[in-house]
Amino acid sequence: MSTSSTTPETTAGTTAETAAAITTVGIIGAGRIGSAVAQLAVDAGLDVVIANSRGPQTLTDLVAALGERARAGTVEEAARAGDVVVLTIPFKATTDVDPGPLAGKVVLDTGNYYPQRDGQVPALDDGSTTSTALTQQHLAASSVVKAFNNIYSESLRSLARPAGDAQRTALPLFSDDAAATAVAARFLDALGYDAVDGGDLAESWRAEPGRPAYGLPYADGEDFTAARPAGVEAVRQALASAQR
Repeated sequence: MSTSSTTPETTAGTTAETAAAITTVGIIGAGRIGSAVAQLAVDAGLDVVIANSRGPQTLTDLVAALGERARAGTVEEAARAGDVVVLTIPFKATTDVDPGPLAGKVVLDTGNYYPQRDGQVPALDDGSTTSTALTQQHLAASSVVKAFNNIYSESLRSLARPAGDAQRTALPLFSDDAAATAVAARFLDALGYDAVDGGDLAESWRAEPGRPAYGLPYADGEDFTAARPAGVEAVRQALASAQR
């Protein structure tokens, strides 16, 4: 497992161009995390196309609150529009997503496996794979990065800080594609967060529910509604201390 702070340079030219040219974020899923990422992206001066399974007509109030940089679209429109795409839906719904419009994209998967919601998945129950690894299998022509899955939406909204701020918070990233991790890290930087490279998707269990990096670094003691900053070293230690 690599747990270094990451603002990585990439040797993949096209991915480097993507990282430098993120102007529009596609967001599939308009729940708490999706809405929080949308707000941070708008605040950072990025355009947002956000979608849910019920159709753009159900997102009128959210888009109005986000402002003129945001618009609602279909899932396909959000997928095609985004220079990066945030997939923030229940794990059980990921196989319903059409891989076609996401081909060639960096996709940030915020999901976690919750058996009580998603149903039992033996390969996840026995630890032989991870939920985002299964998402990567489904989105085989995309580069999937696990991100935003270990922080509560309220904390995500409130902890963003400019680069160099002593109170800047870090979030872990996991991917089988180092160039995609580089893109995701730069996207986090634009939103106000440092990144910690947690390794490949096989290691992403380290930031999933029940592990020290899930929620705890950003919580004020027992109060998960009172967010506190957690820097690179705190997140690195939380990932390293995870046990199965």
